[in-house]
Amino acid sequence: MPLPLNEIETMLRQSFPDAEISIQDLAGDNDHYQATILSTQFVGKTRVQQHQMVYQALQGKMGSELHALALKTGIFETHKKD
Repeated sequence: MPLPLNEIETMLRQSFPDAEISIQDLAGDNDHYQATILSTQFVGKTRVQQHQMVYQALQGKMGSELHALALKTGIFETHKKD
C-alpha cells in the first residue's frame, strides 16, 4: 500500500521539528518521492548519516510502504539579525 505525502511529512516533521522540508510526488502514484530536508540536526553528520537519520524517521516504512525516495539533505542555518 502506498504512503501518502502527508504521512511522510508528518513523520519527518516529528523527527526534525526545526527543518525546512519539501516533498514532491515524482510519479503521482504515492510511491515515488523526492524530499529535501534542511535541519540543524545534520550539523557534523556525513551525508550517509543524514540519510540514515531520515530513514529512521520513516519508522521502517522505506522499502515497504514507501518504494522510492530521492533524498537531498543539508544543514539549515539560522541567521541572527544585528
